[in-house]
Amino acid sequence: MNPSASGWINKFGHLVVHKSKAFESFEDLYLQLKNNGFVYGIHLEIANFIDVEHSLTEDEVAKINLLTALYFTHLFETGKKDFDTFVNTVFGYYQSLDVGKISFLNKILSGTHTASQLEKLIDSRIYLGGNAFSRAFGNSLTNSLLFVDILIFQHYLNNPGKTMQHAQLLEYATMNIVYKALSSKKTHETDEKLIQLLDASLTYVNLNENEFNGSYTELLRKNFTKYEKDYFLDMACLTIWEDKSLDRTETDYILGLGKDLEKSKKEVKSAVSFIQDFFEKNAPRVSYLNDKNLALQFYEGMSKSVSKLILRNSKRLKKELAESRELVALLSKSTVKDLDPEERKKVQKQLIDVFKSIPSLAIFMLPGGAVLLPIFIKLIPKLLPSAFDENRVEDS
Repeated sequence: MNPSASGWINKFGHLVVHKSKAFESFEDLYLQLKNNGFVYGIHLEIANFIDVEHSLTEDEVAKINLLTALYFTHLFETGKKDFDTFVNTVFGYYQSLDVGKISFLNKILSGTHTASQLEKLIDSRIYLGGNAFSRAFGNSLTNSLLFVDILIFQHYLNNPGKTMQHAQLLEYATMNIVYKALSSKKTHETDEKLIQLLDASLTYVNLNENEFNGSYTELLRKNFTKYEKDYFLDMACLTIWEDKSLDRTETDYILGLGKDLEKSKKEVKSAVSFIQDFFEKNAPRVSYLNDKNLALQFYEGMSKSVSKLILRNSKRLKKELAESRELVALLSKSTVKDLDPEERKKVQKQLIDVFKSIPSLAIFMLPGGAVLLPIFIKLIPKLLPSAFDENRVEDS
C-alpha cells in the first residue's frame, strides 16, 4: 500500500477486510496507538498487519494510523465491517465538522468517488497549513492532535447532533490541561516547541476567544468518556515528562489531575511510567526534541520528500532516463565531479522534460522547484543504480 498515491484508501479496505480482529477492543486499539506514538501526536509506526512497499515518511504513518483508528472505532461502535459504509460514514463525519472542503477542481482531479474525496480530506487533516509545494518538501508540520479526531468520531457515532460543540470542547480541554501541566514545571526550550506544535494543530476552537465559561476544575468535570479522560491524562504526562524528570510540583499536579479525572493513583503512575518508557525508547525519533537548526531540518525534510518521489516513480524514471543517453552521462559525471554551468543547464532542461512526462513529478516545475534540482540530481544515482553502473564510483 502506498499512502501517497491515489487509491490507497481502497487498498486499505482490501487489507483490513480480513483483519477485523486485529484489535480486540477500543482499549486494545488505544494501547497500540500509544505504543506507536499516535495518541501523543508522534507518528512513528503503523499496525503490523499492513504491508507497505517502501519505508514510510512521518505524514504517511499519520495517514495510515488515522484511517486505521477511524475504521476500528467505527467497527467497535457500530459492529459493521462493510468498508463502503465506513468510508461514507467518515466522509459524512468530516463534512459535519466542515473540514477539508472538496473543491470542484479537486473533484475533477481526484474523481467523484467518496474514497477519492476522502483521500483529499484526510490529507487536509494531516498537514498544518502551508501550500501544497511547501508541504510536499518538508516545510510544514504534521498535525499533533489527530487522536482528537478519533474521540470526536466516537462521539459522532453515538451523538451525531452536537459534533462541532464536542470537538471544540475536546480541543479546549486538551490545551488547557497542557498549559496547566506546563505551569507546574520550569519552562524548557522543547516545551515551547511542543506548545507551538499543539497550538498549530488546533482545528475546531480558537483559544483567543472565551469559548467556555467556568473554572478549570468545572471543565474537567464535564461529561467526558473514559477514553477522553485517558487521553487528557496521557497528554499531561507527555508534557511534564518531556524533560525526563518529575519534581514535587509536577507530581502534585499530575496526581491532582488524576483525581479530577476520577483516575486512581495506580492509573496515574501507570500513565507516567508508560510515557517514561516511550521517551527512553523513541526520543531520538521525536522531531520536536531535535536540536538541529531549521536550515538543516528543512534540507533533510526536502531530501526525504524528494527521495520518496523518486522511489515512487523509479520504474518510470528508469524508462525515461534510458531514452536520454546524454542526461544519463551527465548525471553519472555529476557523481564524481562538478558539472560546469553549461552542463548544469542541459541537465535542468532535460530533467524538466522528464518531469513533464511523469505527473507526480510536476511539482518540480512549480515556481521555486528548480531549487530542489540539486537534491534530485544527487539522489538519482543512489536510488536508481542500474542506470549508472557504467560510471558510478562507490564511496570508500
